[in-house]
Amino acid sequence: MPITQSAKKAIRGSLRKKAFNDARKKAMKEIIKKIEKVVKKDKNEAMKMLSGAFAAIDKAAKKGVIKKNNAANKKSRLSRLVK
Repeated sequence: MPITQSAKKAIRGSLRKKAFNDARKKAMKEIIKKIEKVVKKDKNEAMKMLSGAFAAIDKAAKKGVIKKNNAANKKSRLSRLVK
């Protein structure tokens, strides 16, 4: 357990950041799974959803939730799946 006041404050900040990061990662994963499910039935609908997925992936990469190359790989695989 943290003893000093600054260590306690750092714990609070890291928990807050973790909550935001987890939410962003969950949103990204959900839209990716949704596209993978929809692409089997209707490719046109999946194409429309693709821009939303790219936005979620880019936001996660920008905020440091995932790395830049990981984001590029996810976008590449999604676009290849949809086409």
